[in-house]
Amino acid sequence: MDTTTTLVVIGAVLAAALLGGAVLVLVRLVRARRGLRRAGLPTGPRWVFWGAVAYFVLPADVLPDPVYLDDIGVLLLALRSMRRTPGRAESLN
Repeated sequence: MDTTTTLVVIGAVLAAALLGGAVLVLVRLVRARRGLRRAGLPTGPRWVFWGAVAYFVLPADVLPDPVYLDDIGVLLLALRSMRRTPGRAESLN
């Protein structure tokens, strides 16, 4: 294998790993929202959830799609926002 082929293979493996990580975070986000709704707890603003999902799915990104770090960041921020909401609701009661 020459150097170019090696670099392409390494890049493809890294892109696939990042995509897998982004999909796992998306699944966690969906499961967290579903669990919070089943428990009757607030899930935060709907635009946070749907905005994160749309950012992940739509092709327009801050960084090109082989680099899923921005997608992962947006999904993690939405997950963090949703998980923080029930704690604030409990402290208000």
